[in-house]
Amino acid sequence: MTPPEVRSGDVLHLSRTASVQFIRPITVRVIRVLADWHTYHGWVWIDAYELDVAGDAVRRRTLFLMPAGARRLAQPDRPAGAALPQGGRGRRLRPVGTR
Repeated sequence: MTPPEVRSGDVLHLSRTASVQFIRPITVRVIRVLADWHTYHGWVWIDAYELDVAGDAVRRRTLFLMPAGARRLAQPDRPAGAALPQGGRGRRLRPVGTR
């Protein structure tokens, strides 16, 4: 059986099943797979954004993991009742000249 392919845009839940480095599970959005970085069979290097509970990117990371141990999510986990930010980018837009 071949491990699932990791692609740009995937949202992954990473725990110890993906790598021993994830003592505290994290959720990431894959920026790109670093295919030219040589590694062991069944493992990959990725560039990703770590996501907070609201699904916002909080940190850029380069990670070494086993895709077979990662859980693919349809979207980042959001707490019940969490609202999406206004303005589409996390900031409220104000008229020019106001503070």
